[in-house]
Amino acid sequence: SFPTRRSSDLNVITVDRNFSIAEGVAISGSRVLTTGNEDQLRALAGPNTRVIDLKGHTVIPGLMDNHLHGAGGGTGVDLSRARSLAEVDAAISARVKQSKPGEIVLSNSDWHEAQLKEQRLPLRDDLDKLAPQNPIVLVRGGHEYILNSSALARWGITPETPQPEGGRITRYPDGRLNGELVDTAKALVRLPPVARTPNDQLLVRVAGYRKLAEAGLTTVRHPGVSVSEYRMLQEIQKQPLIRLNVLMSANDPTLLDSGIKPGEGDEWLRVGGVKIAVDGGFEGGLMRQPYEEPWGERGTFRGLQTLETERYIDMVRRFHGRYFRVATHAVGDAAIDLVLNAYEKANAERSIVNQRWSIEHAFIGRPDHLPRLKALGVAISAQNHLYLAGPSLVKYWGATRAGITTPVKMYLDAGLPVSSGTDAPVVPYPPLWTLYHFITRDTITGGVLGADQRVSRQQALRMATINNAWLNMEERTKGSIEPNKFADLVILNEDPLTCPEPRLRDAKVVTTIVGGKVVAGALP
Repeated sequence: SFPTRRSSDLNVITVDRNFSIAEGVAISGSRVLTTGNEDQLRALAGPNTRVIDLKGHTVIPGLMDNHLHGAGGGTGVDLSRARSLAEVDAAISARVKQSKPGEIVLSNSDWHEAQLKEQRLPLRDDLDKLAPQNPIVLVRGGHEYILNSSALARWGITPETPQPEGGRITRYPDGRLNGELVDTAKALVRLPPVARTPNDQLLVRVAGYRKLAEAGLTTVRHPGVSVSEYRMLQEIQKQPLIRLNVLMSANDPTLLDSGIKPGEGDEWLRVGGVKIAVDGGFEGGLMRQPYEEPWGERGTFRGLQTLETERYIDMVRRFHGRYFRVATHAVGDAAIDLVLNAYEKANAERSIVNQRWSIEHAFIGRPDHLPRLKALGVAISAQNHLYLAGPSLVKYWGATRAGITTPVKMYLDAGLPVSSGTDAPVVPYPPLWTLYHFITRDTITGGVLGADQRVSRQQALRMATINNAWLNMEERTKGSIEPNKFADLVILNEDPLTCPEPRLRDAKVVTTIVGGKVVAGALP
């Protein structure tokens, strides 16, 4: 197939080394044959060639997400589009009316209080007004639950419940529990499974991949995959929609005896390494300096270290000894210090340079981190959390730290490899929102934060495509539109290099092509 325009305008953004722009692309089977101008491509056409007029649309390489757990959504209460506490209340109340007394009411996780005009969480007292007889659990991102009184009682959580290491059971100013459980404290609650049977789980995942394909994603990197989940993905990828790269969960005690080898797999599913975490999320990133507004502990709370230092170092060395590449979740600057200390110890035993180890998130990177990161060849796996949570991060950390959250320009200027993603369903999954945020540093409700960390449109596209492929050691087969690479392409109704910024955020994915086949949308 030869996507072209009727005019001679350039419309294929190759993201090759020179960031070449072509008039069209020729595809043969699952791979790109060549790019060029319309006359050159038509000269290659045979009797069975299908010629496609793009009608003014633009082709870019398939978009990738470097840190995506799932597509979000599901059977819980959808709060992703709520913009006020009243809208949250209405959504939860509607579900309560459909539920039996005593039935648990859950939310989906892809929302944050920063998207609400009140800029605060709905807490225990708020939820009690909505459902005195139903346990309510609001799943907020990947690091926090909010419970009403009925839910606290169901799981036996009282003011006397010990606060677990690496977690928080938070309170109102008068000392009462406010229903908020952070990081390891979530283990006090056992939520019902979203899908009850293995087949249900498989169908939920396939439906999720269909959503991701519709959004223009052709490859995602899954962090923290268990052995059983990996086996399910092997079944799913017998009839694949998009390509998957997985980081196995270091917390799965069966991993090292499972027979799963680092790097195993094929073009559709590959083991890319192992994931470890050392600190919390928005509300628990481990910092060198105290938080600004730390839940009644002003001037003392520095975040949560979720894994003891020596145990973390031992895990890094153990997986390094088994030739797994290591990716570590680290949000705060003190957490990044911990990661670099451990990576340097591993490197002293056997070089990790050029092995593409990574730090996941790296929110609060500091200038003194840069030479250490570069010396080890560590990649930055960055996500657009700030787009959703900006105002809350100002509250937690102060405007200065919020403004440098995910400082991708600083990393790029230092010559570090930086890729992009979302951390969905902690943050909504649309990849065009990620491009928009890193180009503008705009947030949903808090305006622009850290304007000096804006990147160019070319840089943002590289982060979402070829840099992701590089992170996965797959830059020779995908990430740009070049001869012999997989024909993983996205057709947009806007040109991401020239359209007004809001139109990039809201652009329509017309077609998603993986391996030369249309997997979402339709050809123009």
